[in-house]
Amino acid sequence: MAGKAKSVYICSECGYESPKWFGCCPGCGEWNTMNEEIKAPVAAAAKSGANARSVKTYALSEITADEEIRYQTGLTELDRVLGGGIVKGSLVLLSGDPGIGKSTILLQICQYIGKNLDILYVSGEESVYQIKLRADRLGVTSPTLTLMSQTDVQAICEYININKPGLVIIDSIQTMVISELNSSAGSVTQVRESTSMFMRTAKSSNIPIIVVGHVNKDGNIAGPKVLEHIVDAVLYFEGDRQHQYRLLRAVKNRFGSTNEIGVFEMCDTGMRQVLDPSRLFLSGERAPGCAVTCAIEGSRPLLAEVQALLNPTAFGSPRRTTAGIDSGRLSLLLAVLEQKAQLKLSDKDVYVNVVGDLRLEERGADLAVALCIVSALTGKALPQGTAAIGELGLTGELRTAAQLETRIRECVRLGYRRILIPKSAKQSPVDGATLVPVSGIREAIDVIRYCPEL
Repeated sequence: MAGKAKSVYICSECGYESPKWFGCCPGCGEWNTMNEEIKAPVAAAAKSGANARSVKTYALSEITADEEIRYQTGLTELDRVLGGGIVKGSLVLLSGDPGIGKSTILLQICQYIGKNLDILYVSGEESVYQIKLRADRLGVTSPTLTLMSQTDVQAICEYININKPGLVIIDSIQTMVISELNSSAGSVTQVRESTSMFMRTAKSSNIPIIVVGHVNKDGNIAGPKVLEHIVDAVLYFEGDRQHQYRLLRAVKNRFGSTNEIGVFEMCDTGMRQVLDPSRLFLSGERAPGCAVTCAIEGSRPLLAEVQALLNPTAFGSPRRTTAGIDSGRLSLLLAVLEQKAQLKLSDKDVYVNVVGDLRLEERGADLAVALCIVSALTGKALPQGTAAIGELGLTGELRTAAQLETRIRECVRLGYRRILIPKSAKQSPVDGATLVPVSGIREAIDVIRYCPEL
C-alpha cells in the first residue's frame, strides 16, 4: 500500500530536508533557502528495485583496461579540461551563464563524435526545429545525430536503454521532470532525482551523458549543492558573454585534473579554440601599473598581465577592489608593502585586475601584483620585457614557485627576457633569459627602479 504524499521543506543550496520551515538552513547555514515541496510516496519505486540475484559482479582480474575508455571530442581544449576526452559511462555537468556558449560547443562536438558514434541530443527548452537552425549555422550535418524534444526523464532513459546511443546530451537538467514527483521542473527534488536517474542509466549502460546546468545570480549551479556530488565531472564556462573569449574550467573531475583550463573564442561559426592563450592575456602596452607574470594552470604555463590603479580615498576607509585575484591576498600584500617597503598605501583606494578574465589563485603571482602596485604608486612603468615570478611572505621575503623553469621558458618565448625570481630558487641559467634573483620585496623594488632597458 502506497503511503500518503507529504509536504516537506528542502534547502535549495544543500538539499537538506525538514518537515518544518527554517529561516536558516540547519544543513548549510544559508538564509531563506528552504522551499516547500510535496514529497511523493516511494512504494512504487521500491517495487522496481533489483534483487540480489540480478546484480552482476566482476572479478578484478576479468576487467581489462586495454580498450579505449575515452571519446575524443575534436576540440583539444575541451579534451584537456576533461582529462583526455569523455569517459564511457560518465555523467558530465556543463554549466555557465545563459548565452555563454554551452549549447553551441555541444553541437560542435556532435559533428566530430558523430563520425563514429550515434548521438542523442535531448532538449527540454527548444524544439527540434530550433536546434536544426543552430546546427545549420554551425555547419553541423552529422547523419548520426538524433534530436529529441522531451522532458520526461523516464521516457528518455527508456529510449537510451533500448537504442543504445554512443553519447547523450541533456539540455538542460532544470527542465527535466519525473512524473511520480509532485513538484515542478527545476525544483530541488526534480533536479536531484533526475540527475540520479541519468547517473544510474549512464553507469548501467556504459553510455556517457552530458547534462547542461543553468547558474543562478551568484554564478553557482541552480539547484542543490549535492548535484555536484552526484556527477563525475563539473565544467564551468566563464567569461562575459558580451566579449568573445570564454574560459572552460573543471571544478570537479573524477577522471582527470581540476587545474586545467580551456580557452575558446566565440565566433559566428561557433566556438574556436585558442591554442596559444598566453598571447591572449597580454595587452602588449607598457604603462605604469602593469606587470607580467607566468602562472601554471594544470600542465600549461600562462602569461598573465596584472594591472593596478591607485586613487586617493574620499572616505575614511580605503577601498580594496579586485578582479582575478583573492581580495584577502591583496590585503596581505598591501600590508607587507606598507610595513616592509615603507610605502604609504593606507590613504589610497587600490584596484587590481587580471587581464582577460583570468583568475590567479596561486601564490607565484604575488611579486607581480606587488610590483604593479608599486608602479602605479610611483607612476613609473616597469622596464620593457620584464616579468616577475615569486611568492611574497609576511616578512617581505620571496619564495620560489613550482615549475619555475617552465615558467621562465614561456616568458622567453613571448619576449620577456628579464625575469625577477626569488634568490632562494637557485635556478640554473635558461637560454635567452636574464634572471634577476632578489631576496625580498625591497630589493625587487630597487632592481625595478634602477635597472636599464634591455
